[in-house]
Amino acid sequence: MKVNLMHGAGGEVMGELLRVITNLRHNNAGGIGLESLDDGAVIPLNGQNIVFTTDNHVVSPIFFPGGDIGRIAVCGTINDLAMMGGRPVALSCGMVIPEGFDVADLERIVASMDAALDECGASLVTGDTKVLERGALDAIIINTAGIGVAERVVRDNGLVPGDVIIVSGTIGDHGIAIMAHREGFDFGGQIHSDVAPLWTLVEGALAAGDIHAMKDPTRGGFANAINEMAKKSRVGVVIEEEALPFRKNVRSAAGMLGIDPLEVANEGKVVMGVAPDDAEAVLAALRSHPYGRDAAIVGEVIEGSHVTMRTAIGGERFIEPPIGDPVPRVC
Repeated sequence: MKVNLMHGAGGEVMGELLRVITNLRHNNAGGIGLESLDDGAVIPLNGQNIVFTTDNHVVSPIFFPGGDIGRIAVCGTINDLAMMGGRPVALSCGMVIPEGFDVADLERIVASMDAALDECGASLVTGDTKVLERGALDAIIINTAGIGVAERVVRDNGLVPGDVIIVSGTIGDHGIAIMAHREGFDFGGQIHSDVAPLWTLVEGALAAGDIHAMKDPTRGGFANAINEMAKKSRVGVVIEEEALPFRKNVRSAAGMLGIDPLEVANEGKVVMGVAPDDAEAVLAALRSHPYGRDAAIVGEVIEGSHVTMRTAIGGERFIEPPIGDPVPRVC
């Protein structure tokens, strides 16, 4: 089959792309990684679980309300480690910079990276830069890779019937902030990205109870994350619409933009499947953290194979994963 790769490609094209890029002859040390299409890999080493991940960042615009590409680059990698139970230890950074890029902007980006690293105690230990000739690149691209250590590995495919679904805060903030900024909508500075490093939030939640699965709702938002968790775990999930936390201005902006906020990225939230007996303790731990004050129990895991939502008017509807990327280049 001949495939032309396009941004925001649908399921068939993305499936073929993933088939190609995961067709590698390699030894998979931990059973997590390309084969299961997780955000990171686990490498057992001398009795420890070393978590490793990497990501490219192509945010447009590179500065936006609440953050910039530098903060996203660090937070995205820290959060991928945290979603697997990994305490972030060391990151690398590779930058591809267009000729003529403003040095003051680069300094601002690096300062954001440094601040995000400080929040979780990780270090940037190595890196590389390349400068491309003028016109070859429209903006800076940043790759970050990270290493963490996990006492107990958490996978995104660990949901079991009876689990409680918890989301650590309001949904859709990052993607709507980016989109509104791109379109020039003025909401009085009220809509900001939620981009944040989540390790200390996750660390407290892990100490509070038994977490069976975690995922951060980045590309494709909550809808994509919960569907991926359910599909990999081979279970169904029921979500309560009235329990979902949204900022009123985010919901309003999503309506103006014609976007379903369930399909819009967050960069500072986590979706968890928690053992029912521990749900209240984990919820309390999340709410005690500055990044988890709006945490909520939003649903439960059941036998089945679909993600459905009980609506505010008493009906039910399927929550489908988005086709393509509804808001491209947000992370």
